[in-house]
Amino acid sequence: MDDLLTQFDPSDSSSVFSTTNQQHTKDEYFFDSAAKISFFFEEKAFGDDGELKQPKELSINKVGHALHELEPLYKEFTYSSKVSSLVSSFGYRRPVVMQSMYIFKQPGIGGEVVPHQDNSYVYTIPTSCTGLWMALEDSTTLNGCLWAVPGSHKNGLVRRFVRGENGVTYDRPSPSYEQKDFVPIEMKTGSMIAIHGDLIHQSFENLSPKSRHAYSLHVVESDGCKWAEDNWIRRENMPEPLYGP
Repeated sequence: MDDLLTQFDPSDSSSVFSTTNQQHTKDEYFFDSAAKISFFFEEKAFGDDGELKQPKELSINKVGHALHELEPLYKEFTYSSKVSSLVSSFGYRRPVVMQSMYIFKQPGIGGEVVPHQDNSYVYTIPTSCTGLWMALEDSTTLNGCLWAVPGSHKNGLVRRFVRGENGVTYDRPSPSYEQKDFVPIEMKTGSMIAIHGDLIHQSFENLSPKSRHAYSLHVVESDGCKWAEDNWIRRENMPEPLYGP
């Protein structure tokens, strides 16, 4: 990732990723990132003058969404026997990784990720998304670890993130959630969790001096499941499956 950041020229893009202020939902740079390696800044990375307040390496929110296809190191890991074996244990027959993200959760400015379900964004008919989230650094309550509502995956999908002529919008308002229902998921470096597509999860802003790097994949079933045409991700060619019958 260091090499990618070194090569990245911030003047090429000022796209900001935020789950609380979704300006990127009409951003062609965001849409094009589905099949590219693109860089998204933290919302608080810029000063009032529009310039970065810190080095670019400490300003990026995430890199996505096709690292697993285009960058050799991430492709090797994503298509490794360990990942395939894990996904196979969930019963997938012909799994496809539809997006990958390197998430930085920068110290001091790492943005909040509001409660959501992965099936909202990576939708198939029937639903089939599983998120794989690997901690590249220790993930704690101090630096913005994941939080989830136990058992919430049993209650079904509450809303979708739908792409139309005017960009991407949610098809209904977000429900209200009680913070007391969430439990922290603290993780050690190198550990990975699987997240059911209907599990409600979130992470808080990182106000600590330590970053919380992670690598995230979203897997769907391509055998017997249809990729929804109104997903934000629109691909001329689907990614290569991890394995197949």
